[in-house]
Amino acid sequence: MSATLLTHANSALYGGAAQPARTIGQALNRLGLEQAASVMTGFLAQRAIRANSPHLQRFWERAAKCAQAMSFIAHKLPGMSPDIAHTYGLFCHVGMPVMMQCVSGYAGTIVEAKARIDRSFIATENANHRTDHAVVGALVTRVWRLAPEVTAAIRLHHDWTIFDDDDGAEPQVKTLVAAGLIADDLMRHHEGIEADADWQQHAATAMRWLSITADDLQQWEEEVLPTLDVL
Repeated sequence: MSATLLTHANSALYGGAAQPARTIGQALNRLGLEQAASVMTGFLAQRAIRANSPHLQRFWERAAKCAQAMSFIAHKLPGMSPDIAHTYGLFCHVGMPVMMQCVSGYAGTIVEAKARIDRSFIATENANHRTDHAVVGALVTRVWRLAPEVTAAIRLHHDWTIFDDDDGAEPQVKTLVAAGLIADDLMRHHEGIEADADWQQHAATAMRWLSITADDLQQWEEEVLPTLDVL
């Protein structure tokens, strides 16, 4: 835990290279209570829910990058809570390692879902198991008593009909889902992973909801990617 706090405090995000934090107290002062709590939440979540399958290699590292990107985005969008954003980014796909632990045959479903082009990832999950990682993730976060808007956004993060004009989803939930798609794509750029189907189909919807342009997105990428190197 100490090493994790020091590593984050001395990352590029906090300008740690010029005058590095050398003690836990210095790290906490640099990070602040809210960010330190977010870092420890990720640290503990990794150890509470293991992602031991080769199909989920580096799951928590990538979740941490999405969470960091979400926190960055929240600082760019008026009225968006960085703490709520970070929590959503960290736990958006938590249903996947939970299903890997609890559902027989889920490893094969991941392989199948990634390969299919005729239906979505969660459609394959539902066809094979009568549930999906969005539902399971929402149930987990509800048991953990995370913020209701985080649980709702996790439940709906693959349901892009929420952006229809007559949908009843709360604006904060829509903002989390839209920002989450941006954060996931930023993580993918950092990892050198190709864009997924959701990005290809719904990027324009997410950007329109957040009132950002392609130039904004390019600027965000240049700013945030160096901060993900530590994660």
